[in-house]
Amino acid sequence: MQMLYDSDSFVVLHMQPELETPSAITLADGKTPAPPMPRHGFEIVDKRSGKEVYLDGSWAEMFQKVILEWQRESPTQEEVEDTLELYSGLAQNPVLVH
Repeated sequence: MQMLYDSDSFVVLHMQPELETPSAITLADGKTPAPPMPRHGFEIVDKRSGKEVYLDGSWAEMFQKVILEWQRESPTQEEVEDTLELYSGLAQNPVLVH
């Protein structure tokens, strides 16, 4: 997990699979560990509403393109927040502290 952005309004985390960790799930033979899923995703937390959204699959790929564009263009904080605001409409899960 890597924090990509943190402000008063939003946090963006990049979740990456830990490929070194052996799987607790086994294949049909009951002995062979299942290969890990090499997927990544992004968690966007809207601090104002206390909700989060997890982007994976094609959503994560699209958001990765946004991040690459930010790296090339160096947007202002307002521009970043405006973009994250678009994704915050997808946030339905309340943030829970364990």
